[in-house]
Amino acid sequence: MRFYLIAGEPSGDALGAALMAGLKELLPDVEFSGVGGPLMQAQGLHSQFPMDELSVMGLAEVLPKYRALKRRIAECAETVLAQKPDALITIDSPDFCLRVAKIVKAQSNTRTIHYVAPSVWAWREGRAVKMARVIDHVLALLPFEPPLMQAAGMGCDFVGHPVVAEPQATAEQAQDFRTRYGLNDAPLLLALPGSRRGEVERLMPVFGKTIGQLHNERPNLRIVLPAAPSVDARVRKLVTDWPIPPLVLDAADLPEKRAAFAAADVALAASGTVSLELAAANTPMVIAYDMNWLSRILIGRMLKVDTVTLVNLVSETRVVPEFLGKNCAPGKIAQGVLAVLNNPQNQQQAMALTMERLGRDQEPPGLRAARAVLQAL
Repeated sequence: MRFYLIAGEPSGDALGAALMAGLKELLPDVEFSGVGGPLMQAQGLHSQFPMDELSVMGLAEVLPKYRALKRRIAECAETVLAQKPDALITIDSPDFCLRVAKIVKAQSNTRTIHYVAPSVWAWREGRAVKMARVIDHVLALLPFEPPLMQAAGMGCDFVGHPVVAEPQATAEQAQDFRTRYGLNDAPLLLALPGSRRGEVERLMPVFGKTIGQLHNERPNLRIVLPAAPSVDARVRKLVTDWPIPPLVLDAADLPEKRAAFAAADVALAASGTVSLELAAANTPMVIAYDMNWLSRILIGRMLKVDTVTLVNLVSETRVVPEFLGKNCAPGKIAQGVLAVLNNPQNQQQAMALTMERLGRDQEPPGLRAARAVLQAL
């Protein structure tokens, strides 16, 4: 069998690589073509062009590259139509991938499979109906997504979330981390202000003021901040104003990052999938997030759920405190962090349930996704 795959960013590259490994295990003579990054290429994909060309976010970033992206959409669709693979598998990056699928569907009966369901459970439910016009089957990361995709007219399988397959630091590695940095006798807070420049610019000052208030209550509090490479320099500049100088780590150093997650007593994190990483490490957390005023108003009107934290949603609890929008204020956040520090076990059951429901101790997500692809065909 032959498959044409498209991934447009590092997270999609990781999903694609795991899926390819699963397909190779089930079909030793499988063939791949398409667009992917280093992980997919390591699994045997010869990328049609560099995946980095698609890793563009935001209107200001997309506009200068609009014509080039449109040309790449046409090139991918033309290649799929010429190769006639058993399926076109698109991985996240819907703005690019679904445009390719639309052209392919208009000119052929090629089966189309999309990996990562749109978050219609949160907002803009019309996206699923629109997607169903060009996608036959969806591979979902969250257990409550299949009924929503099926209602829109697509087949859908929950295949497990990749976080359950990620290695975790041992207790010994966590203790070694604390010892190396002289953190054995201090409560340790993990600060995670995001990986995008806009997030960092908005949240770092708020996190700094929050930590200042926490210092009044817990004078021996220590801070560790794993900084994403894309914002490392900016993070290091912004922390100079913090009342407690944090230990800034390179988040690309995964063993060190995992050890920091496991060693921390509590995390203060931006909203996003990081809540699942923290749950996987069994690290209690507080979520704080804000955006520009216009986005805050628009998204607030469209939001369909009373929590945006995936641990709360998957576990069907509300044990992870959230401070969003106007509530993303240092005084409120500090009180939330102190409450978690004083009662960390309150989140333990919800985090364990989240990992169980996402597929921990079951067949690896990449292999589950591969089985779902073959069954869908």
